[in-house]
Amino acid sequence: MSCMQSRRFRHWRPIFSFVLWAVLVVIVVHPAQAVTVQRVISPQGIEAWLVEDHTNPILSVRFAFRGGAALDPAGKEGLARMVSVLLDEGAGSLDSQAFQRKLEDLSVQLSFNTGRDTFSGRLKTLTKRRDEAFDLLRLAMTAPRFDTEAIERIRSQIIAGLKQNLEDPDSIASRALMKRLFPSHPYGRPVQGTIKSVKTIQKSDLQTFVKKRLARSKLIVGVVGDIRADQLGKLLDQAFAKLPKEAASNSVKNVMPVTEGKTTVIKKQIPQSSIAFAQLGLKRNDPDFYTMFVLNYILGRGGFTSRLYLEVREKRGLAYSISTGLYPLEHAALLWGTSGTANKRAAETLKLVRAEWSRLAEKGVTVNELKDAKTFLTGSFPLRFTSSGRIASILVSMQFNKLGIRYLDQRNGFIEKVTLEGVNRLSKQMLDANKLSIVVVGSPRGVQ
Repeated sequence: MSCMQSRRFRHWRPIFSFVLWAVLVVIVVHPAQAVTVQRVISPQGIEAWLVEDHTNPILSVRFAFRGGAALDPAGKEGLARMVSVLLDEGAGSLDSQAFQRKLEDLSVQLSFNTGRDTFSGRLKTLTKRRDEAFDLLRLAMTAPRFDTEAIERIRSQIIAGLKQNLEDPDSIASRALMKRLFPSHPYGRPVQGTIKSVKTIQKSDLQTFVKKRLARSKLIVGVVGDIRADQLGKLLDQAFAKLPKEAASNSVKNVMPVTEGKTTVIKKQIPQSSIAFAQLGLKRNDPDFYTMFVLNYILGRGGFTSRLYLEVREKRGLAYSISTGLYPLEHAALLWGTSGTANKRAAETLKLVRAEWSRLAEKGVTVNELKDAKTFLTGSFPLRFTSSGRIASILVSMQFNKLGIRYLDQRNGFIEKVTLEGVNRLSKQMLDANKLSIVVVGSPRGVQ
Protein backbone atom coordinates (compact mmCIF):
# COMPACT_ATOMS: atom_id res chain seq x y z
CA MET A 1 0.00 0.00 0.00
CA SER A 2 1.43 3.37 -0.97
CA CYS A 3 1.83 6.27 1.42
CA MET A 4 -1.08 8.07 -0.24
CA GLN A 5 -3.31 5.01 -0.03
CA SER A 6 -2.51 4.23 3.58
CA ARG A 7 -2.98 7.75 4.92
CA ARG A 8 -6.74 7.22 5.42
CA PHE A 9 -6.08 4.54 8.03
CA ARG A 10 -3.88 6.64 10.27
CA HIS A 11 -5.15 8.01 13.54
CA TRP A 12 -5.99 11.72 13.48
CA ARG A 13 -3.46 13.74 15.37
CA PRO A 14 -4.55 16.79 17.37
CA ILE A 15 -2.90 19.97 16.12
CA PHE A 16 -3.91 22.24 18.96
CA SER A 17 -1.14 23.49 21.21
CA PHE A 18 -0.75 22.82 24.93
CA VAL A 19 -1.84 26.39 25.59
CA LEU A 20 -5.15 25.78 23.84
CA TRP A 21 -5.55 22.49 25.74
CA ALA A 22 -5.24 24.42 29.01
CA VAL A 23 -7.85 26.90 27.79
CA LEU A 24 -10.22 24.05 26.97
CA VAL A 25 -9.81 22.60 30.45
CA VAL A 26 -10.92 25.92 31.91
CA ILE A 27 -13.76 26.06 29.40
CA VAL A 28 -15.19 22.74 30.48
CA VAL A 29 -14.69 23.21 34.20
CA HIS A 30 -16.68 26.46 33.98
CA PRO A 31 -18.64 25.98 30.74
CA ALA A 32 -21.37 28.49 31.48
CA GLN A 33 -18.74 31.24 31.77
CA ALA A 34 -16.47 30.31 28.87
CA VAL A 35 -18.27 28.24 26.21
CA THR A 36 -21.04 29.30 23.90
CA VAL A 37 -22.54 26.63 21.68
CA GLN A 38 -24.36 28.44 18.88
CA ARG A 39 -27.11 27.04 16.71
CA VAL A 40 -26.40 28.13 13.14
CA ILE A 41 -29.03 27.86 10.40
CA SER A 42 -27.76 28.38 6.85
CA PRO A 43 -29.72 30.38 4.25
CA GLN A 44 -30.98 27.08 2.82
CA GLY A 45 -31.96 25.69 6.21
CA ILE A 46 -29.00 23.47 7.12
CA GLU A 47 -28.35 23.41 10.87
CA ALA A 48 -25.00 23.14 12.65
CA TRP A 49 -23.85 23.63 16.23
CA LEU A 50 -20.80 25.85 16.48
CA VAL A 51 -18.16 26.66 19.08
CA GLU A 52 -16.07 29.61 17.94
CA ASP A 53 -12.39 29.46 18.81
CA HIS A 54 -10.10 31.99 17.18
CA THR A 55 -6.95 30.90 19.05
CA ASN A 56 -5.57 29.09 16.01
CA PRO A 57 -6.45 29.45 12.29
CA ILE A 58 -7.99 25.98 12.17
CA LEU A 59 -11.49 24.69 11.51
CA SER A 60 -12.72 21.22 12.53
CA VAL A 61 -15.98 19.81 11.20
CA ARG A 62 -17.72 16.62 12.23
CA PHE A 63 -20.94 15.46 10.63
CA ALA A 64 -23.10 12.36 10.66
CA PHE A 65 -26.11 10.95 8.87
CA ARG A 66 -28.57 8.94 10.93
CA GLY A 67 -28.57 5.36 9.71
CA GLY A 68 -25.38 3.32 9.45
CA ALA A 69 -24.33 -0.24 8.70
CA ALA A 70 -27.51 -1.63 10.27
CA LEU A 71 -29.33 -0.43 7.14
CA ASP A 72 -27.09 -2.41 4.78
CA PRO A 73 -29.22 -4.80 2.68
CA ALA A 74 -29.06 -8.47 3.62
CA GLY A 75 -26.28 -10.08 1.60
CA LYS A 76 -24.59 -6.69 1.10
CA GLU A 77 -23.18 -6.32 4.61
CA GLY A 78 -20.21 -3.96 4.56
CA LEU A 79 -21.76 -1.64 1.96
CA ALA A 80 -21.75 1.45 4.19
CA ARG A 81 -18.17 0.72 5.24
CA MET A 82 -17.04 0.35 1.64
CA VAL A 83 -18.70 3.63 0.64
CA SER A 84 -16.99 5.39 3.55
CA VAL A 85 -13.56 4.35 2.31
CA LEU A 86 -14.29 5.15 -1.33
CA LEU A 87 -15.82 8.64 -1.09
CA ASP A 88 -12.43 10.36 -1.14
CA GLU A 89 -11.05 8.04 -3.84
CA GLY A 90 -11.90 10.49 -6.58
CA ALA A 91 -14.82 12.84 -7.23
CA GLY A 92 -15.97 15.06 -10.08
CA SER A 93 -13.16 15.51 -12.59
CA LEU A 94 -10.53 14.37 -10.09
CA ASP A 95 -9.49 10.72 -10.05
CA SER A 96 -8.19 9.09 -6.87
CA GLN A 97 -4.63 10.33 -7.11
CA ALA A 98 -5.65 13.83 -8.15
CA PHE A 99 -8.20 14.09 -5.32
CA GLN A 100 -5.72 12.90 -2.71
CA ARG A 101 -3.03 15.21 -4.09
CA LYS A 102 -5.46 18.13 -3.86
CA LEU A 103 -6.16 17.34 -0.20
CA GLU A 104 -2.44 17.19 0.55
CA ASP A 105 -1.62 20.37 -1.35
CA LEU A 106 -4.27 22.24 0.66
CA SER A 107 -3.33 20.55 3.97
CA VAL A 108 -6.93 19.34 4.27
CA GLN A 109 -7.85 16.21 6.21
CA LEU A 110 -11.01 14.49 5.01
CA SER A 111 -12.32 11.03 5.86
CA PHE A 112 -15.53 9.08 6.35
CA ASN A 113 -16.53 6.24 8.64
CA THR A 114 -19.54 4.16 9.57
CA GLY A 115 -20.99 2.60 12.68
CA ARG A 116 -24.13 0.59 13.24
CA ASP A 117 -26.31 3.70 13.60
CA THR A 118 -24.47 6.47 11.73
CA PHE A 119 -22.50 7.24 8.61
CA SER A 120 -20.06 9.99 9.56
CA GLY A 121 -17.31 12.23 8.27
CA ARG A 122 -14.65 14.62 9.46
CA LEU A 123 -12.96 17.60 7.89
CA LYS A 124 -10.07 19.64 9.22
CA THR A 125 -8.64 22.64 7.40
CA LEU A 126 -6.71 25.84 7.81
CA THR A 127 -8.97 28.86 7.88
CA LYS A 128 -7.51 30.27 4.70
CA ARG A 129 -8.28 27.02 2.83
CA ARG A 130 -11.82 26.52 4.11
CA ASP A 131 -13.60 27.41 0.84
CA GLU A 132 -11.56 24.88 -1.12
CA ALA A 133 -11.92 22.30 1.68
CA PHE A 134 -15.71 22.57 1.79
CA ASP A 135 -15.84 22.30 -1.98
CA LEU A 136 -13.87 19.05 -1.88
CA LEU A 137 -16.28 17.79 0.76
CA ARG A 138 -19.19 18.66 -1.52
CA LEU A 139 -17.61 16.81 -4.42
CA ALA A 140 -16.93 13.70 -2.35
CA MET A 141 -20.55 13.42 -1.22
CA THR A 142 -22.38 14.51 -4.37
CA ALA A 143 -20.10 13.39 -7.23
CA PRO A 144 -18.01 10.39 -6.12
CA ARG A 145 -16.47 8.63 -9.10
CA PHE A 146 -16.37 5.03 -7.86
CA ASP A 147 -13.81 4.18 -10.53
CA THR A 148 -13.27 0.46 -11.12
CA GLU A 149 -9.61 0.62 -10.12
CA ALA A 150 -10.42 2.29 -6.82
CA ILE A 151 -13.31 -0.08 -6.07
CA GLU A 152 -11.20 -3.19 -6.61
CA ARG A 153 -8.23 -1.82 -4.71
CA ILE A 154 -10.37 -0.89 -1.70
CA ARG A 155 -12.26 -4.18 -1.92
CA SER A 156 -8.94 -6.04 -1.72
CA GLN A 157 -7.86 -3.98 1.29
CA ILE A 158 -11.16 -4.61 3.11
CA ILE A 159 -11.02 -8.35 2.41
CA ALA A 160 -7.41 -8.48 3.63
CA GLY A 161 -8.55 -6.81 6.86
CA LEU A 162 -11.45 -9.25 7.23
CA LYS A 163 -9.06 -12.19 6.82
CA GLN A 164 -6.89 -10.75 9.59
CA ASN A 165 -9.96 -10.38 11.80
CA LEU A 166 -10.75 -14.06 11.28
CA GLU A 167 -7.50 -14.82 13.10
CA ASP A 168 -7.79 -12.16 15.80
CA PRO A 169 -9.34 -13.64 18.99
CA ASP A 170 -10.77 -10.31 20.23
CA SER A 171 -12.50 -9.69 16.90
CA ILE A 172 -13.80 -13.25 16.79
CA ALA A 173 -15.22 -12.94 20.31
CA SER A 174 -16.96 -9.61 19.74
CA ARG A 175 -18.48 -10.66 16.41
CA ALA A 176 -19.71 -13.95 17.84
CA LEU A 177 -21.22 -12.26 20.87
CA MET A 178 -23.09 -9.67 18.77
CA LYS A 179 -24.46 -12.48 16.62
CA ARG A 180 -25.59 -14.31 19.77
CA LEU A 181 -27.23 -11.21 21.23
CA PHE A 182 -28.96 -10.17 17.99
CA PRO A 183 -29.45 -13.40 15.98
CA SER A 184 -32.15 -12.07 13.63
CA HIS A 185 -31.46 -8.33 13.75
CA PRO A 186 -29.05 -6.15 11.72
CA TYR A 187 -27.05 -5.39 14.88
CA GLY A 188 -25.90 -8.99 14.79
CA ARG A 189 -24.18 -8.50 11.44
CA PRO A 190 -20.58 -7.23 11.22
CA VAL A 191 -20.20 -3.56 10.27
CA GLN A 192 -17.35 -4.38 7.89
CA GLY A 193 -19.31 -7.20 6.32
CA THR A 194 -17.97 -10.63 5.43
CA ILE A 195 -15.59 -11.74 2.72
CA LYS A 196 -18.57 -13.17 0.83
CA SER A 197 -20.76 -10.07 1.14
CA VAL A 198 -17.98 -7.61 0.25
CA LYS A 199 -17.31 -9.57 -2.94
CA THR A 200 -20.94 -9.06 -4.04
CA ILE A 201 -20.97 -5.24 -3.74
CA GLN A 202 -21.15 -3.55 -7.14
CA LYS A 203 -20.69 0.04 -8.33
CA SER A 204 -24.48 0.39 -8.64
CA ASP A 205 -24.84 -0.49 -4.93
CA LEU A 206 -22.39 2.25 -4.01
CA GLN A 207 -24.17 4.80 -6.18
CA THR A 208 -27.58 3.86 -4.77
CA PHE A 209 -26.24 4.25 -1.24
CA VAL A 210 -25.09 7.81 -1.92
CA LYS A 211 -28.36 8.81 -3.60
CA LYS A 212 -30.68 7.32 -0.98
CA ARG A 213 -28.78 7.53 2.30
CA LEU A 214 -26.80 10.79 2.31
CA ALA A 215 -29.70 13.19 2.72
CA ARG A 216 -30.17 16.53 4.46
CA SER A 217 -33.06 15.17 6.56
CA LYS A 218 -30.62 12.83 8.33
CA LEU A 219 -27.69 15.26 8.63
CA ILE A 220 -26.10 16.42 11.91
CA VAL A 221 -23.17 18.88 11.93
CA GLY A 222 -20.76 20.10 14.61
CA VAL A 223 -18.12 22.78 13.95
CA VAL A 224 -15.32 24.13 16.14
CA GLY A 225 -12.71 26.70 15.27
CA ASP A 226 -11.79 29.95 13.61
CA ILE A 227 -15.06 30.99 11.99
CA ARG A 228 -18.03 33.22 12.80
CA ALA A 229 -21.63 32.08 12.66
CA ASP A 230 -22.43 34.32 9.71
CA GLN A 231 -19.51 32.87 7.75
CA LEU A 232 -20.41 29.27 8.53
CA GLY A 233 -23.88 29.42 6.98
CA LYS A 234 -22.50 29.97 3.49
CA LEU A 235 -20.08 27.06 3.84
CA LEU A 236 -22.82 24.73 5.08
CA ASP A 237 -24.81 25.44 1.94
CA GLN A 238 -21.71 25.04 -0.19
CA ALA A 239 -21.02 21.54 1.19
CA PHE A 240 -24.47 20.11 1.90
CA ALA A 241 -27.21 22.00 0.03
CA LYS A 242 -26.95 19.81 -3.07
CA LEU A 243 -27.61 16.61 -1.11
CA PRO A 244 -31.09 15.06 -1.52
CA LYS A 245 -33.59 16.62 0.87
CA GLU A 246 -35.06 13.32 2.12
CA ALA A 247 -33.50 9.89 2.63
CA ALA A 248 -35.06 6.65 1.46
CA SER A 249 -37.74 5.36 3.81
CA ASN A 250 -36.05 2.53 5.65
CA SER A 251 -35.55 1.95 9.34
CA VAL A 252 -34.24 -0.44 11.95
CA LYS A 253 -36.60 -1.86 14.56
CA ASN A 254 -36.02 -1.66 18.29
CA VAL A 255 -34.81 -4.97 19.69
CA MET A 256 -34.10 -6.67 23.01
CA PRO A 257 -30.78 -8.55 23.10
CA VAL A 258 -30.99 -12.29 23.69
CA THR A 259 -29.33 -12.71 27.11
CA GLU A 260 -29.81 -16.30 28.23
CA GLY A 261 -26.75 -16.75 30.41
CA LYS A 262 -25.05 -19.15 28.01
CA THR A 263 -21.33 -19.53 27.41
CA THR A 264 -19.94 -20.24 23.96
CA VAL A 265 -16.40 -21.54 23.51
CA ILE A 266 -14.74 -21.04 20.14
CA LYS A 267 -11.70 -23.30 20.08
CA LYS A 268 -8.46 -21.74 18.92
CA GLN A 269 -4.95 -22.97 19.63
CA ILE A 270 -3.56 -19.90 21.34
CA PRO A 271 -2.06 -19.53 24.85
CA GLN A 272 -4.53 -16.88 26.02
CA SER A 273 -8.31 -16.87 26.06
CA SER A 274 -10.13 -13.78 24.83
CA ILE A 275 -13.43 -13.24 26.65
CA ALA A 276 -16.38 -11.03 25.75
CA PHE A 277 -19.53 -10.83 27.86
CA ALA A 278 -22.68 -8.71 27.87
CA GLN A 279 -26.12 -8.24 29.29
CA LEU A 280 -29.00 -5.81 28.81
CA GLY A 281 -28.07 -2.14 29.27
CA LEU A 282 -29.86 1.21 29.13
CA LYS A 283 -30.39 3.51 26.16
CA ARG A 284 -28.95 7.00 26.19
CA ASN A 285 -32.35 8.63 26.78
CA ASP A 286 -33.27 6.44 29.75
CA PRO A 287 -33.88 8.45 32.97
CA ASP A 288 -31.49 6.10 34.80
CA PHE A 289 -28.67 6.44 32.26
CA TYR A 290 -26.40 8.57 34.47
CA THR A 291 -26.99 6.25 37.40
CA MET A 292 -25.97 3.37 35.15
CA PHE A 293 -22.96 5.39 34.02
CA VAL A 294 -21.73 5.69 37.61
CA LEU A 295 -22.57 2.05 38.38
CA ASN A 296 -20.57 0.87 35.37
CA TYR A 297 -17.56 2.90 36.50
CA ILE A 298 -17.61 1.17 39.87
CA LEU A 299 -18.16 -2.26 38.33
CA GLY A 300 -15.54 -2.35 35.62
CA ARG A 301 -14.77 0.97 33.98
CA GLY A 302 -12.82 2.59 36.78
CA GLY A 303 -9.37 1.31 35.81
CA PHE A 304 -7.34 0.32 38.87
CA THR A 305 -10.23 1.06 41.24
CA SER A 306 -13.08 -0.93 39.67
CA ARG A 307 -14.53 -3.98 41.39
CA LEU A 308 -13.61 -6.37 38.60
CA TYR A 309 -10.05 -5.07 38.28
CA LEU A 310 -9.42 -5.30 42.02
CA GLU A 311 -10.91 -8.77 42.44
CA VAL A 312 -9.82 -10.43 39.22
CA ARG A 313 -6.46 -8.87 38.46
CA GLU A 314 -5.13 -6.97 41.47
CA LYS A 315 -5.87 -9.53 44.21
CA ARG A 316 -5.53 -12.76 42.23
CA GLY A 317 -3.63 -11.90 39.05
CA LEU A 318 -6.05 -13.95 36.97
CA ALA A 319 -6.41 -11.70 33.94
CA TYR A 320 -4.15 -9.51 31.84
CA SER A 321 -7.03 -7.11 31.33
CA ILE A 322 -10.65 -6.74 32.35
CA SER A 323 -13.15 -3.91 31.93
CA THR A 324 -16.78 -3.07 31.22
CA GLY A 325 -18.48 -0.33 29.23
CA LEU A 326 -21.89 0.98 28.29
CA TYR A 327 -22.94 0.36 24.70
CA PRO A 328 -26.12 2.36 24.05
CA LEU A 329 -27.22 1.86 20.47
CA GLU A 330 -30.16 3.69 18.95
CA HIS A 331 -32.40 0.61 18.96
CA ALA A 332 -30.92 -1.47 21.78
CA ALA A 333 -28.52 -1.16 24.71
CA LEU A 334 -25.86 -3.35 26.26
CA LEU A 335 -23.58 -3.49 29.26
CA TRP A 336 -20.46 -4.96 27.65
CA GLY A 337 -17.27 -6.41 29.10
CA THR A 338 -13.99 -7.94 27.94
CA SER A 339 -11.12 -9.81 29.50
CA GLY A 340 -7.94 -11.61 28.50
CA THR A 341 -6.44 -14.42 30.56
CA ALA A 342 -4.35 -17.57 30.33
CA ASN A 343 -6.32 -20.61 29.19
CA LYS A 344 -5.82 -22.39 32.51
CA ARG A 345 -7.31 -19.43 34.39
CA ALA A 346 -10.30 -18.69 32.18
CA ALA A 347 -12.77 -20.75 34.24
CA GLU A 348 -11.74 -19.07 37.50
CA THR A 349 -11.89 -15.64 35.86
CA LEU A 350 -15.45 -16.23 34.67
CA LYS A 351 -16.44 -17.52 38.09
CA LEU A 352 -15.20 -14.31 39.70
CA VAL A 353 -16.89 -12.11 37.10
CA ARG A 354 -20.23 -13.76 37.88
CA ALA A 355 -19.55 -13.53 41.62
CA GLU A 356 -18.84 -9.79 41.44
CA TRP A 357 -21.92 -9.29 39.28
CA SER A 358 -24.02 -10.99 41.94
CA ARG A 359 -22.31 -9.34 44.92
CA LEU A 360 -22.86 -5.88 43.48
CA ALA A 361 -26.49 -6.70 42.74
CA GLU A 362 -27.13 -8.03 46.25
CA LYS A 363 -25.07 -5.68 48.41
CA GLY A 364 -24.73 -2.57 46.28
CA VAL A 365 -21.91 -0.03 46.45
CA THR A 366 -20.44 1.86 49.37
CA VAL A 367 -20.59 5.56 50.13
CA ASN A 368 -16.87 5.92 49.41
CA GLU A 369 -17.12 4.07 46.09
CA LEU A 370 -19.89 6.39 44.96
CA LYS A 371 -18.01 9.48 46.10
CA ASP A 372 -14.79 8.44 44.36
CA ALA A 373 -16.65 7.56 41.15
CA LYS A 374 -18.45 10.89 40.97
CA THR A 375 -15.24 12.79 41.73
CA PHE A 376 -13.40 11.07 38.90
CA LEU A 377 -16.23 11.25 36.36
CA THR A 378 -16.76 14.97 36.88
CA GLY A 379 -13.09 15.87 37.27
CA SER A 380 -11.90 13.94 34.22
CA PHE A 381 -14.53 15.37 31.88
CA PRO A 382 -12.15 18.13 30.62
CA LEU A 383 -9.80 15.46 29.25
CA ARG A 384 -12.32 14.83 26.49
CA PHE A 385 -11.77 18.34 25.16
CA THR A 386 -8.13 18.28 24.11
CA SER A 387 -8.72 19.14 20.44
CA SER A 388 -11.20 20.96 18.25
CA GLY A 389 -12.08 17.70 16.53
CA ARG A 390 -13.06 16.00 19.77
CA ILE A 391 -15.25 18.95 20.73
CA ALA A 392 -16.92 18.89 17.30
CA SER A 393 -17.60 15.17 17.76
CA ILE A 394 -19.27 15.90 21.08
CA LEU A 395 -21.45 18.54 19.41
CA VAL A 396 -22.61 15.88 16.94
CA SER A 397 -23.23 13.38 19.74
CA MET A 398 -25.25 15.97 21.66
CA GLN A 399 -27.53 16.42 18.67
CA PHE A 400 -27.75 12.73 17.79
CA ASN A 401 -28.76 11.83 21.35
CA LYS A 402 -30.99 14.91 21.73
CA LEU A 403 -29.14 16.08 24.84
CA GLY A 404 -29.87 19.77 24.30
CA ILE A 405 -27.61 22.65 23.39
CA ARG A 406 -26.79 23.38 27.08
CA TYR A 407 -25.50 19.85 27.76
CA LEU A 408 -21.93 21.00 28.43
CA ASP A 409 -23.26 23.20 31.24
CA GLN A 410 -25.44 20.44 32.64
CA ARG A 411 -23.50 17.19 32.27
CA ASN A 412 -21.56 17.22 35.55
CA GLY A 413 -24.73 18.22 37.37
CA PHE A 414 -26.40 15.03 36.13
CA ILE A 415 -23.53 13.01 37.62
CA GLU A 416 -23.67 14.88 40.92
CA LYS A 417 -27.39 14.10 41.27
CA VAL A 418 -26.76 10.34 41.25
CA THR A 419 -27.53 8.94 44.73
CA LEU A 420 -26.42 5.88 46.65
CA GLU A 421 -30.00 4.70 46.81
CA GLY A 422 -30.34 5.09 43.06
CA VAL A 423 -27.17 3.14 42.25
CA ASN A 424 -28.07 0.31 44.61
CA ARG A 425 -31.62 0.16 43.30
CA LEU A 426 -30.37 -0.01 39.72
CA SER A 427 -27.67 -2.59 40.49
CA LYS A 428 -30.28 -4.87 42.02
CA GLN A 429 -32.65 -4.25 39.12
CA MET A 430 -30.16 -4.57 36.24
CA LEU A 431 -27.26 -6.83 37.19
CA ASP A 432 -28.05 -10.50 36.72
CA ALA A 433 -25.16 -12.95 36.53
CA ASN A 434 -27.52 -15.60 35.20
CA LYS A 435 -28.26 -13.43 32.16
CA LEU A 436 -24.64 -12.82 31.16
CA SER A 437 -23.98 -14.00 27.62
CA ILE A 438 -20.34 -15.01 27.28
CA VAL A 439 -18.04 -15.92 24.40
CA VAL A 440 -14.57 -17.34 25.02
CA VAL A 441 -12.05 -17.72 22.18
CA GLY A 442 -9.04 -19.93 22.88
CA SER A 443 -8.47 -23.25 24.61
CA PRO A 444 -9.90 -22.45 28.03
CA ARG A 445 -9.42 -25.18 30.62
CA GLY A 446 -12.58 -26.17 32.48
CA VAL A 447 -14.96 -23.89 30.58
CA GLN A 448 -17.99 -25.72 29.20
